[in-house]
Amino acid sequence: MHRGMMFWLTALPIILFSCFNAYSAYYVATTGNDNTGNGSAGSPWATIQKALDTVPDSSTILVGEGTYNGRIRLRGSFTQGVIIRAEPLYRARLRNDGPVITTYDRNVRGITIEGFDIAHSRSGSSALVIHVDGGGTGEVSNLTFRNNILHDSYNNDILKINNGARNITVEGNMFYNQAGSDEHIDINSVQWVEVQDNIFFNDFEGSGRSNNNDTSSYIVIKDSNGNDDVYLGSRYISVRRNIFLNWQGSSGSNFVLVGEDGNPYYEGRDITIENNLMLGSSRNIMRAPFGIKGGRDITFRNNTVSGDLPALAFAMRLNREGNNLQNHNIHIYNNIWSDETGTMGATSAIGAHDFSDTPPGDTTSFFLANNLYFNGGNPIPQDPSELINYTDDPSARIGNPRLRSPAGLILPGWDEGSNIFVGGYSRIQGAFAGLVNIYCALSSGSPAINRGNDSLAPGEDILKRSRTFGGRSDIGACEYESGTGGSANIVIAPLIFPLL
Repeated sequence: MHRGMMFWLTALPIILFSCFNAYSAYYVATTGNDNTGNGSAGSPWATIQKALDTVPDSSTILVGEGTYNGRIRLRGSFTQGVIIRAEPLYRARLRNDGPVITTYDRNVRGITIEGFDIAHSRSGSSALVIHVDGGGTGEVSNLTFRNNILHDSYNNDILKINNGARNITVEGNMFYNQAGSDEHIDINSVQWVEVQDNIFFNDFEGSGRSNNNDTSSYIVIKDSNGNDDVYLGSRYISVRRNIFLNWQGSSGSNFVLVGEDGNPYYEGRDITIENNLMLGSSRNIMRAPFGIKGGRDITFRNNTVSGDLPALAFAMRLNREGNNLQNHNIHIYNNIWSDETGTMGATSAIGAHDFSDTPPGDTTSFFLANNLYFNGGNPIPQDPSELINYTDDPSARIGNPRLRSPAGLILPGWDEGSNIFVGGYSRIQGAFAGLVNIYCALSSGSPAINRGNDSLAPGEDILKRSRTFGGRSDIGACEYESGTGGSANIVIAPLIFPLL
């Protein structure tokens, strides 16, 4: 036998043993005791805080079913990483009448929060559900929030990442119901943040709350504090493979917005927004699905925007406010904009709908190419007073992408009583794939199939399937799979990522 083969056969059991035993397990339970417990399954601790302050690097903290009240202070620097996981999934509820999770200590590194139900405990709670504050120094880094239900802030954002934090990953979560003029995620003066594979929607009625149509964007990327921390402007941000639906916010906000505070520098730069599904599944009016106010080097590609979306601009708003610099170097490629009802550009009580709201003096350079446009058979709206019209796309494609209408869409909210998501899904990942399967998948004959510009496209689609290059990639967030009819047999890509 070849010596190399013999080495691997001999080493394989050791490698497998090491992989499965790299993380020692410690336990937290509502019946535990921080004073007398030792973190074992038979003698657990009572709080995540005690566990986090006690365990060594390369540990997994398993948190049992029940409600845990009070603030959790993330602290400690872990080179290999520590995982804090609810077991069973979503059955450990983290609650507080103020911030539930914070990073107010410095040099916090290498922690993953996974599988929890996290929310404010009541109306009147103080601001923020999760606050990742970098302390202005960049020392708070390498944190991951994965596969959590993050919902119902009664004051401010659900998740705020700000003040010099870096290398933060937000993946596979479900977000709904922030409070007031704030966001699901506020990404503010930070670098290297990835927001991927999440579901964003609002359903205030489902939580027994009133919908006041006053919330802000689902995601905002900006810099509020200028030179007060190590970063000027949020930079190297990725928003990819997410689903946005059921707008219940203000008519001046967006699904995703870059820049907000009118500052005299680029509030966001080096930003990629790709492979997202944006659905018009409510009658509430938004400003536009995507907006930029004082940003540069931003790419918006292979997104699918679909439905009867009541917005003042169906595609985008690129403008300046306050002291913003002009938007610069904006790339818009391989997207689908589809309103099957033909109301893109209609006139109603809210005024004229436009394809874009883009004052000519507010953006210095943009590149629009190879997008698919559909307005239910009606003309795509044009406005010579706007900087960007679909006619600026030299490779524009007009036609029905053959997407299923999101009208009547059932929201996949979490039913705590039955421990299942509406629609019968046991995991966020299943609800995600279900929405993609129904509302993103292309049907046979769609003009989006094999019409993507390979050189402008990401290498995978919204389900992390490889795109077929060589002149056969598709426009929009979903690659077509022949033989499935465009709506069946979509494989759920596993949420397996490196820890750091």
